[in-house]
Amino acid sequence: MPLTPSFGRILLAGLLAGVLAGLLAGTFAYFAGEPRIDAAIAIEQQNALAHGEAGADDELVSRDTQKHVGLLLATSLYGLAMGGILATAYTLLRRRLRTGSDSRAAIGLAGAALTGVILVPFLKYPPNPPAVGDPATIDQRTISYLAVLILGLVAIWAGVLAARTQTQEWRRATAGLAGFLIVVAIAYVLLPTINEVPDNFPAVLLWKFRIASLGTQTILWTVLGLAFAGLLNRQAVSDTAQRIAAKS
Repeated sequence: MPLTPSFGRILLAGLLAGVLAGLLAGTFAYFAGEPRIDAAIAIEQQNALAHGEAGADDELVSRDTQKHVGLLLATSLYGLAMGGILATAYTLLRRRLRTGSDSRAAIGLAGAALTGVILVPFLKYPPNPPAVGDPATIDQRTISYLAVLILGLVAIWAGVLAARTQTQEWRRATAGLAGFLIVVAIAYVLLPTINEVPDNFPAVLLWKFRIASLGTQTILWTVLGLAFAGLLNRQAVSDTAQRIAAKS
């Protein structure tokens, strides 16, 4: 395994990869998700008018600003933060990861985050567009989501520990998958089921919104992992070339 660069350089690589991932994810969200949000907002406004309620005219940020400026800004900042977290996790866990490839380690950590932080919570509590959700239950929904997110990471950890109890490759894969699924199943059973989608809300719109949300996160973490791995590899190649030049 090549010499590990300083934390500052690793962090810089994570931040750069995070910004790139955030921009690409935001672009996808703009085309795939924003039309569904507009449609959901239109439904909310129609329902408010039907019940004799006034629309929200005192919004602090206009919808156009949210779409054309706020979205990319938000995804870029989110990607920046996740890139910093990934770089920190890589620095802390690199020596514990049983692989000689820095690129594989980086991509593996990003894949674990995508699975534990995004996919596991998504399957239990899929996101809902505007106009869906009871404001009175926001605390319960927030606590439940954080709980399943933590348990998703615990499931990843359990899968890794279970895989390391085996020596043969197929047994490692089977044990790891079993350890992961057992924790996820326990979490799904213990945590409450929350379904606040009105019966009259268009099912196709809901499905497309959720797919767009999952796609945005998948693009972000995939690009983040690949870009971070690529930057680490570039740093390693540069360091190797400098060491060779110094010896010659």
